[in-house]
Formats: sequence, structure tokens, C-alpha cells
Amino acid sequence: MRRRFAMVALTAMTVVVGMSACTKVEDNGNSATPSKSTQEGGISKDPADSKGPAPEIAGAKKGGTAYILRRNDFSHLDPSRQYSVTAMALGQLYYRTLTTFKDLGNNKLLLVGDLAEDTGKDVKGDCKTWEYKIKKGIKYEDGTEVKAADIAYGVTRMFNDALVGGPTYMMEWLADTPQYTSVFDHAKPENKDKLAPGITVVDDYTVKFDFKKAHCEVPYAFNLPFGVPVPKAKDTGTNYDLAPVSTGPYKITKFTKGSEIILERNTNWDPNTDPIRHAYPDKFHVKLGIATATVTQRLIADVGDDQFAFTSGIDPAQVSSIASNAALQNRIISEITPFMFYMWINNQRVKDLKVRQALNWAIDRDAYIKSLGGDKLGTPGTTLLSPLTIGYEAYDAYPGGPTGNPTKAKELLGGATPELVLAHGDDPDAQTQAVAIKTGLEKAGFKITLVATPADSFLDKIGEKNNPWDLYVSGWAADWPSGASTLPVLWDGRTIKDANNQDYPYFNNDDVNKEFDRINALPDSAAAAKAWAALDKKLMTEFAPCVPLTFDRDYLVYGSKVGGLFESDVLGTVAFVNVHLK
Repeated sequence: MRRRFAMVALTAMTVVVGMSACTKVEDNGNSATPSKSTQEGGISKDPADSKGPAPEIAGAKKGGTAYILRRNDFSHLDPSRQYSVTAMALGQLYYRTLTTFKDLGNNKLLLVGDLAEDTGKDVKGDCKTWEYKIKKGIKYEDGTEVKAADIAYGVTRMFNDALVGGPTYMMEWLADTPQYTSVFDHAKPENKDKLAPGITVVDDYTVKFDFKKAHCEVPYAFNLPFGVPVPKAKDTGTNYDLAPVSTGPYKITKFTKGSEIILERNTNWDPNTDPIRHAYPDKFHVKLGIATATVTQRLIADVGDDQFAFTSGIDPAQVSSIASNAALQNRIISEITPFMFYMWINNQRVKDLKVRQALNWAIDRDAYIKSLGGDKLGTPGTTLLSPLTIGYEAYDAYPGGPTGNPTKAKELLGGATPELVLAHGDDPDAQTQAVAIKTGLEKAGFKITLVATPADSFLDKIGEKNNPWDLYVSGWAADWPSGASTLPVLWDGRTIKDANNQDYPYFNNDDVNKEFDRINALPDSAAAAKAWAALDKKLMTEFAPCVPLTFDRDYLVYGSKVGGLFESDVLGTVAFVNVHLK
């Protein structure tokens, strides 16, 4: 899962958003849910949806250089090792996945085939055997054709502990264990010419995946970049990061780590096979190592090449001045992202349901959002799932209002004054946010002790089963817009181990676990979406395992001559596939 660091100022980490065909998120004060309507969509059943070319963007013309200004380098350019939303957004320019999402506007997403002719065939109707046919005529940047064997090898090479960083769903599912290299280790010499278990190349254009258990969300999962083809002869292991082979509209022609990345047209890309990408600019020039405050100032000034530029996050300190500058209003983007932030309640330590419910009644979301930098950066959230989840249903199980209801919380506590420890990162922003939460909870009778811990190891520490804390905050975003990539990942107690946990509340309930299995095996994605929404509400109403805090929002300014930016409701960052220059 794509995670964000805990208890830090959002915009310092958040990614760029842009103009979207979707409804804008309006500032709605302290309402519990954003004004953006419920996400709709699903998996296409019509192969025609997967055909190219992508519809032309009105008024868009070819030519020019688009500039991406960033402080930080990308951890990986190797598609299979990418798990950063900004890296995957850049990746859409130079690689293609088996499936992908079409943004149809009005909060509608449709999963279609990208490299594949469609979203895959459930061969036996039990979600255990999936077959993909590759579109003919798709070529790499050197003109050679993409074959099914390249897809098979692209997944197989990831059964290697040296190639870490990316999502691991497919390897875990094929091996039927999180310790997938214990089943097959591609790094061993005897496995060099073998395919990973469960993968079969049927013919030049057909690849098959066999799983021991039902995985009905395989089509969604292949939207992630472990389905990217890799020509075996071009695989340089960990050095593939330096020069991944392109299947997209652009290819990497220069990469100086920490300094710049240049992408130019891939003349062997065929738009007639591509349902989502365009190639309007002649070049994308990524400039790295520029301080976020400087990037923000340059985009505000809008001089020279910066008129053709955008970024991956603005300076939080400049948000209010941007918002009040009338001259910038037609260059401001404000959108909700798929990221959620929760205050986790350690259910191993806080076992009393009434105490957990009282925490939900007492939380002052308004103060917390102000500690982040204001409502430009977060919207109050009361659900476990993001509104950008297909089938999402809004509810508030504990309607304490924007500042909480201390009176209701005290009633549940019955005169008790629970003493709880709230852990947070040791940076100044995290301290400010922790104080905001502490102040609100203490109004309801809680006694909160704050404990600072190194920010760079915070997620590791809360992922330890025996951590000594009662409360802590972190963020989460689904890897695809389904409840399957949030609820069972964060609340299935069978996954709890000594360390490296993602079930941060350490919640474990047999009936809920059985419901996870039931919904995961539903072949009808619409029925599954409805079931995930119902389970979301059940978890909060009956168990109160955590306190939802905010739906994350991105806020930025971009160059005046940039068109076609839109926020991907899947990636949670700006997508570049429609960018054109005015």
C-alpha cells in the first residue's frame, strides 16, 4: 500500500494535483464529508473500452517542453520497484501496465486493458485462474514487439529480495504466502531460466496466472506496475533503475540522479493501442533538488520556462498567501486525494469498547485540521474508506460535530478518566498536531501523555505488535479504488505478526475475518463494492477500532501555460498523460 508518513504536515509530502474532469472539492467548512460525489465505476466487460486512441483533448496542440520541478529524487525508475505515487505518475509516460483506469469524468472510473486486450479472463469462473491476451503490435522503444513472455518475466524477476520497493500482491498471491521468495527465489542460479510458480506463457500473446486461492481483484491489481513487461535480455537487475525500457509515449533519454530526468518521444509508441495516453509535449524535463519553498515562489512568479511548469508539492507556509491572491485563482488546484488519515487505537491495550467510542465522540477534527495548516489541506473524515473508493457510502457513527462532543464522551466513560499514551514523530509539525489532538481529548476527561519518537522510524515502531502506545496517527491510501485494498489490509487480524504490521490497531475478530474472505471471493465487483461499504460502517459502529481524522487534500499553484493536468483518483497525484502546453 502507498503510505504517507505519520503526524507530519501534509503538503510537505503530498503530491501535485491538477485540473480534473471530476467535480472539484469545494471548501465546505467543517462538514463531516467532502462535497465530491461518490466514486463510481468498475471493471470493463467490453473489449472496445480497451482500444485506442485516447480521445483528443479540446484545444491541445503538440510541441514544447513541460517542466516538472521537485525537491526529491524518485526512489526508483524501475517500474516493478515503484510504490511512490509521483513515481508512478511519471511512469505512465514511459511504461504501460496490463490494465489501467480510464477517468470518465463526474467521478467515474473504468478499469480497461492497457497492454492487454481486455481486463482479463476468469477462466474457470472461480477467480483462481486468470488469462490475459496481449495486444498485437505494441513495441518497445527499440522497435521490438512486446510478447507474453515479457509479461511473465516481468513478474518473475520480482521474486528476488534484491528488487524491493514495489507492491508485492502478485508475488504473494502466486506463492500463497507473504514470504514468496521462500517458495521461489529468482536470484538463485538454478531458477534463472524458470518462471515463477503459477505463471504460464500459453503462446506469444497469451499469459496465464494460476492461484491457489480465489483473487477476484486480480484485474485491479494488474493496474499496478508489476505487470510491466521487461525484456529478459535488457534486465540489468538493480541497475534497471537507470535505464528502464519504454513501452509508453516517452522514453528516458537522460538521467542524472538528484539533478534531472529528461523524457523525449518514443517514436515506436502507437496511440491506436493506448486507451488513456497522449503525447502532446515534445519533452518532459524533470528538475530535481529544488527547495519546495523556492519551487512554490517560482510558480507564483510565473516567469519564463516556469510558465510551463508544475510540481509535486508546495510549501505549506505559503498556502494562505496563495489562497488570498486573486491573481492566482485560475492557477490553483484544490482536490481531495485517496489518502486517509486515522488516529489508530491499539485494541490490544484499549480493550473497552466504550472507551474507543468515547474517543470517537471526543475528537476535535477542526483543531487537528488547523494544526495541519487549514482546510485547504484536509477535510474532516468519519469513514474508514475514502470517498474515492468505488461504492463508497458516507456515514458518521459518532456525530460529535467538527469540534467533538465531550459531553457524550463523558457519558460513555461514566466518570472514568482513562490515561492513554499518544505517540508521535519528533519533528515540530508532528508535535503541533499531537497537541491539537491531546487538547480535544482532555476536554472529554481523558488524560493524554505525549511521547515523541524518531520520525524516520515511526511507522516501523507502530508496526511492532508489542509497541507500548495506546494511540498514534498515520495515513493510508488504497492501491486501487476498492475496499479490498483497505479494509482487509488494515483490519484483518490474521495478518498480525511480531513486526512490520499494517493492522496498526491490532484488531482481530473472527466474524469480520470471515466477512473479508466472503467479499474477497465475490466475482461481481458491484456486489463486492456494496459489501465493502456495509462492512466499513459495521466496523465503526460495532467495534470503533480507530478514529478517522481526515480525507487528505492537495493544494497547489501551477504554471499559466500548462493545460490538461488532472488529479488521478487512483494515484492520488497529478497525472501527466493529458498535459499540453498553451
